[in-house]
Amino acid sequence: MTTQTNLRIEPLHKDFGARVTGIQLSGDLSERELAAVRELIDTHSVLCFPDQDMTDDKQLGFTRLLGEPEPNHVTIGATGVVNYFGTIGNVQDNGEKRGNDHAGTKYQTGNNMWHSDSSFRQLPSFVSILHAYEVPDEGGETAFVSERAAYERLSEAEKERLEPLNVLHDYVFSRSKVAPVDPNHAANMPPVTHKLVKTNPGNGRRNFFIGSHARSINGFTGIESRKLLDDLLERTTREEDIFTQRWRAGDTIIWDNRTTLHRGLGYDADRYRRRMRQTRVTGNEPGVIPS
Repeated sequence: MTTQTNLRIEPLHKDFGARVTGIQLSGDLSERELAAVRELIDTHSVLCFPDQDMTDDKQLGFTRLLGEPEPNHVTIGATGVVNYFGTIGNVQDNGEKRGNDHAGTKYQTGNNMWHSDSSFRQLPSFVSILHAYEVPDEGGETAFVSERAAYERLSEAEKERLEPLNVLHDYVFSRSKVAPVDPNHAANMPPVTHKLVKTNPGNGRRNFFIGSHARSINGFTGIESRKLLDDLLERTTREEDIFTQRWRAGDTIIWDNRTTLHRGLGYDADRYRRRMRQTRVTGNEPGVIPS
């Protein structure tokens, strides 16, 4: 790391991830601190900041420092209302706890598939920022893997094969596997195409871009598409390549959606309370128009 600050960095996994202390995330960071956070994102992809004194106002202020906040696609898709927060878990703004059988709880099980946030949008998310307020005593962890490290494990011949390929990402394709998608929301989320291989503009390192929203490869049959996409996912999510975050109240995690996949792990919503607040920063790498 080149930017000099008082941050303390500890690795989370041999391939990616860092635990960062010595900073409070808010809308009041110095230019040096902000530059350091940006560099850490490019380098480590997943950052855990424990013991954060967070509020919605502070989180949105920090989000704006990293870029343009991304509107919550569920809210804007179903109602047209612009809202920059998503609540992850079964505890609502009014304190209501939803159980396992609630439709909202079932819908959130879609997060248990490996995915990159908003890969189904024309401008996918740059980063997601998730702060934990209440966490279950058992379950509810978040697992992460590095698409960068998985790409670097490929042979040169495999990298050459992937280079020209484009992939269709489709929210309705992935989420309809677990619950119906609101018709208005679905109409607002048409499939988009992204390059299968992407390059980080900050450091030039490369990765592929897949996950549960990746429906098919342009020019491939459905069987060919699933064979390649499923193979890449399997090779990316080997047990030894996974970092699992066991949340504590006060943790804030930032992850780079350009380079990582993540999934939530289940918990008993009848027994436990779980409340997290998420914001996202809109990316600046638009999808491609297939030729």
